[in-house]
Amino acid sequence: MREFKEKRNSEIITEAQAESAILVGLITPNQNERKTTEYLDELEFLATTAGAVTVKRFTQRLNGPSSVTYLGIGKLQEIRAYIDQEEEAEREIGMVIFDDELSAKQLRNIEKELRVKILDRTSLILDIFAMRAQTASAKTQVELAQYRYMLPRLQRLWTHLERQGGGSGSGGGKGSVGLRGPGETQLELDRRIILNRMSLLKQRLAEIDRQKATQRSNRGRMIRVALVGYTNVGKSTLMNLLAKSEVFAENKLFATLDTTVRKVIVDNLPFLLSDTVGFIRKLPTDLVDSFKSTLDEVREADLLLHVVDISHPEFEDQIKVVEKTLADLGCAEKPVMVIFNKVDAYTWVEKDADDLSPITRENISLDDLSHTWMTRLEGACLFISAKERKNIDTLKQVLYDKVRQLHVQKYPYNDFLFQQYDESGEVK
Repeated sequence: MREFKEKRNSEIITEAQAESAILVGLITPNQNERKTTEYLDELEFLATTAGAVTVKRFTQRLNGPSSVTYLGIGKLQEIRAYIDQEEEAEREIGMVIFDDELSAKQLRNIEKELRVKILDRTSLILDIFAMRAQTASAKTQVELAQYRYMLPRLQRLWTHLERQGGGSGSGGGKGSVGLRGPGETQLELDRRIILNRMSLLKQRLAEIDRQKATQRSNRGRMIRVALVGYTNVGKSTLMNLLAKSEVFAENKLFATLDTTVRKVIVDNLPFLLSDTVGFIRKLPTDLVDSFKSTLDEVREADLLLHVVDISHPEFEDQIKVVEKTLADLGCAEKPVMVIFNKVDAYTWVEKDADDLSPITRENISLDDLSHTWMTRLEGACLFISAKERKNIDTLKQVLYDKVRQLHVQKYPYNDFLFQQYDESGEVK
């Protein structure tokens, strides 16, 4: 009984510690209501991954975000009224999360109005990355991205930065008592410290890049295959299946930050398989720049396995995001094999025979879907379930054929582990 009480109490404490969050998004001419809802669903998943609980969503129709307050003043007052209402009911709101990146000016004005912690999409992703980073490389990359984000927002982040540290500044050029004379403001001092720290981190990353480049050059004469795709589509699960490894996999966003490379042998053919960080909409540029060493695995790959979550209602949009990111990385021309994962989770609603309403995405079966635009991929796509091990043998066979073809082209005089013979005794 005592154990039960202790367990119950710990559960209550854990629940109380979870911060509640409000999500905010815009409906614009370029982003309709359906898109905004989808983006806020993803933002909620990000918030959940970071450890927050979403309690309310607010949206507003505007031609574009306000340069001063992102939202209209009326909508900000509505959010403030809701926060006050919740506080009166002893349900404190921990933060308000905006679906776009906010400028320093917008952050300052919103905080002044709402008087709670304000996060934007970029800072939330950075927080998750900081939580997920395990290796020295990933931690360094995340820290650099955080400093890049922080630098233009210093004045908002710390109120003490406006104080005079000496010389001219906030005292009308006179300086503080006992501190008159040459010097620099605290803001300038902290900015210089951050710039020095960023310079040091860049040097450290350059060393890591050289080490990884050396590692890649010593991998021998093997074809390199990279798993790419949207975040949380099952890349790590597929990696564990193919490589028989123990790569961390979880149903949360950005479970993988550190690139994992494993040697995989299918029949007589060895090749290298790498698991990479997942892509996402509105991925901060600073993160892309910081994770250069991670993304080099994608750039140097001979074949890309684009993993897609077929059960996601907006998987086609996710495909476009990944393709755009690959194009930005200069990898658009690489051979790509599309793998539609999570067929076990795919659901659809069959229409009645007398239902004359237009067919929607929810009414299309997996079989019908596979005969749509996917047929144009000319066999370069497969439908699997890594979790349930469905169609894995076919995947291995197709993968073997593609890697073997690339291997013969790249290393024409390199023998395989052993020779394979056909029924007549000829070498295949």
